[in-house]
Amino acid sequence: MSLRVRQVRPSLLPARRFMCSSTSAHPQPPPLLITRHDLGGKLVAESSNTGVIVTLALNRPEARNALNKALVTALNDALSSLAQDQIARVLLLTSSAPTKAFCAGADLKERANMSPSEVSSFVSSLRALMDGVENLPMPALAVLEGGAYGGGLELALACDMRVAGPKAEMGLTETSLAIIPGAGGTQRLPRLIGAARAKEMMFRATRIGTSEAHRLGLVNAVATEEEEGGVRGLAARWCREIASNGPVAVRAAKQAVREGMEVPLAPGLEIERACYAKVIPTEDRLEGLRAFREKRKPVYAGK
Repeated sequence: MSLRVRQVRPSLLPARRFMCSSTSAHPQPPPLLITRHDLGGKLVAESSNTGVIVTLALNRPEARNALNKALVTALNDALSSLAQDQIARVLLLTSSAPTKAFCAGADLKERANMSPSEVSSFVSSLRALMDGVENLPMPALAVLEGGAYGGGLELALACDMRVAGPKAEMGLTETSLAIIPGAGGTQRLPRLIGAARAKEMMFRATRIGTSEAHRLGLVNAVATEEEEGGVRGLAARWCREIASNGPVAVRAAKQAVREGMEVPLAPGLEIERACYAKVIPTEDRLEGLRAFREKRKPVYAGK
């Protein structure tokens, strides 16, 4: 199914809730199927028939997934749709051509033909993209294989978690082009790995491998070549684990951390209190208690 980039709608990510079986006292998930959508050739969206795991795959292999206007528009449209999705529980952000790159950053060939005002407008759209990822109600997990440079690393930094393959490489190398990271890199990277190391990476325009990235805390985990399924298998397992937990609680936990990190401890604790209050009246909380008592796995409906 092909869609023009501007035709992305909430129905882009079709999903349905777990259905109750007349032969079972508890809701059961249907068999896992994958629905695939090609968004104007630049971005591929996939979702399971349950809709709880959504994948967005960057799809410009000929340009190492460089962020041009069309790809940024497709991503922003898809994220706007996903932000309103009450069923999706986790976003997996990846590449359709992992051996080439996760994302090489901004498309410099396209940018060379932009006027200064066009550059400013495009960078604003990049900032909106990164903010859109960070502010999604559900967790976002980036899968890094190949290179993640400049805006590509900024895109990964906007995600809640990052996992990497053994050959991944990353860096904020903009100063080598006489510019600076302009889509959140100067703010998100030092918050993640500390100001001194972030400055070193930016000032020297260095690229680091997965071992160093893991040591710094830039990536959460690194998959070895021997690991079953590689980094994509690791990411899939993480997504299944996240999706199996209470979705209202996971969203509330993300909100509490995101908002609490920007304030001192006392107001942060108040944010936590308000987020906890959201889970108390839910059916999922009661389902969790029942499942614990009955010694079975809970099946959460997101209510």
